[in-house]
Amino acid sequence: MTVTQGRDMEIVKYLYSAEKERREVIKVTDQYPDLSFDEAYSIQEKLIQRREADGAKRIGLKLGLTSKAKQQMMGVHEAIYGYLTDDMLSLEWEPMNFHQLIHPKAEPEIAFFIKEDLIGTDVTAEDIIRVTQYVAPAIEIIDSRYLNFKFTLADVIADNCSSAKFVIGSKWMSPETLDLGQLGMVMTKNGRVEQVGASAAVLGHPATSVAWAVNKLGEKGKGIKKGDIILSGAVSEAIAFEPNDTIHVEFAELGSVSFTCK
Repeated sequence: MTVTQGRDMEIVKYLYSAEKERREVIKVTDQYPDLSFDEAYSIQEKLIQRREADGAKRIGLKLGLTSKAKQQMMGVHEAIYGYLTDDMLSLEWEPMNFHQLIHPKAEPEIAFFIKEDLIGTDVTAEDIIRVTQYVAPAIEIIDSRYLNFKFTLADVIADNCSSAKFVIGSKWMSPETLDLGQLGMVMTKNGRVEQVGASAAVLGHPATSVAWAVNKLGEKGKGIKKGDIILSGAVSEAIAFEPNDTIHVEFAELGSVSFTCK
């Protein structure tokens, strides 16, 4: 069964209420097994519009499936994207409230701060570096609304790619002063090393990942804007956390970012 007009808004309400009420739900494709990626992105857009109607402001993008190994595992050939809103931004010095989330996980990311509008379908990594004023260490909190974090690719696209919260570190640098494609990373939980990785895991270079997103948006006549924040994709696997845990991410040269959960 494909999604018809009207039913797509039922799915939006279904996912939005799950987030607001902090409860797991059965994945959308259990009822709509033929849900296409285009339909899923349409539902995602309407989900963000619903958030905006409730006062949220769109402030950027997040990328997912930016690891070639993860793409092969999922049987797809490209990344996915979702939107960031201002109510997702958390501050390092304020404890994150676990009880506002369902089953959260933390991912190490590199954030891009965009200084110029950019739209097109042949955008390169070099173009992204040119329009990026700063990059910074970041942590994204993903929190799928689906039961046991189990879903298909169409499901996760519709659910705004599991976006929940994100934290940005205080050290911001020009991307031109770094070898951005070769930054080592260590992520710890309560002082214990949980993940190590390198920025090359993000489609070979984080700017390549952002360029992919701009080109994908360009197919729809959209682009990125001055002031946008772009999370370029996870540098390693995500790790789960609970109340009283502290997550710390350290990038070579770029610095660190952390949060504590209450």
